[in-house]
Amino acid sequence: MQPVLDLSKEYGIVLEGGGARGAYQIGAWKALKEAGVKIKGVAGTSVGALNGALICMGDVERAEYLWENITFSQVMNVDDEKMIELFHKQVPSHEALVEILRIIREGGADITPLKKLIADNIDEDYIRNGSIEFYLLTFSLTDFKHLDVDVKEIEKGLLHDYLLASSYLPVFKNEKLHGKKYMDGGAINNVPLGSLVDRNYKDIIVIRIFGIGHEKKVKIPQGVTVYQIEPQINLGRILYFEGKRSKKNILAGYYDTNRFLYGLEGKIYYLLQNHDELFYVNKLLSISETMREKLAEIYKLPLTGMNLRTLLEYIYPSIAVTLKLKKDWNYTFLCVSMLEASAKFYKIYKYCIYTTEDLWKKIKDKSAGCKKDDIPVFAQIITDIRFIE
Repeated sequence: MQPVLDLSKEYGIVLEGGGARGAYQIGAWKALKEAGVKIKGVAGTSVGALNGALICMGDVERAEYLWENITFSQVMNVDDEKMIELFHKQVPSHEALVEILRIIREGGADITPLKKLIADNIDEDYIRNGSIEFYLLTFSLTDFKHLDVDVKEIEKGLLHDYLLASSYLPVFKNEKLHGKKYMDGGAINNVPLGSLVDRNYKDIIVIRIFGIGHEKKVKIPQGVTVYQIEPQINLGRILYFEGKRSKKNILAGYYDTNRFLYGLEGKIYYLLQNHDELFYVNKLLSISETMREKLAEIYKLPLTGMNLRTLLEYIYPSIAVTLKLKKDWNYTFLCVSMLEASAKFYKIYKYCIYTTEDLWKKIKDKSAGCKKDDIPVFAQIITDIRFIE
């Protein structure tokens, strides 16, 4: 596959805050790194700042391992089992409720474990001497001032403090760092796009995770191009620090970024296709006589009226409505959407790059032996079409 992104350029990366959802950003970085995207600088807020530090260190395997093995107790001084119970049970146990009351009574969650995690994984000297520029956002409660920090210009030895300062979520116990109190940078600006725009970056990739916070509007100057990578799935709760969930989010970030890099089709799946619209029109019109009879029965139309015009102007627009497509859909988009919806119906694994023919074959194999009455109309049509002659 050839990237559609210009790999001769250097890019700025914007990392949004969003707590445990930050695993998605590591998957995105992994895909960018594999494609050979050159990173000039990173701007991050909250967990985006922590991931930004990991990117500056360049070890994607280490970052992936960290996130895939993350636990609540590596971030906060809490009991992992009780926290999992709180997130999964509608009525938490007495012990879990006592744990929450303890955190409230103590003025928030103790993040001594997060301090250790940062100390064990972030090498300040390496980042200072590295080729990637690094900016992070936080808010000084002491000075009541928003800070957009160039990490290479701060006093030596304070990087770990500033990473904590950027990550002080409201549920965390707020302690002084080098004599001052700080608040999570996302409360003021959760998407630090302006950090790179103001520093004259021309090509910027924003990796969204839709955390809680304020998104400051940024006027994009002429000559600046901003790309956005965003999840198509719900990344889960912001405080749900659990390795199994992180693995899923890393996969989503990796494949969503590959969709962006290689111009893949699809919203649910990742489809590599190079056919024109006429190809898909011909496929949609190639349904069997048996399928035409079935459609005439479903849509209460005379079989004699089931001609090509009826298919294109009535049947397929009706299916587009069923699939909730936008009004400006075309036959390529319709056919791809029908493939995706059919694959989802048959529970075909999504984290793989398929050609349309590959996905059709998976659907065809899964459909064997299924009762037709239980299969949606769009899936019946897809299995009737022959993508592979």
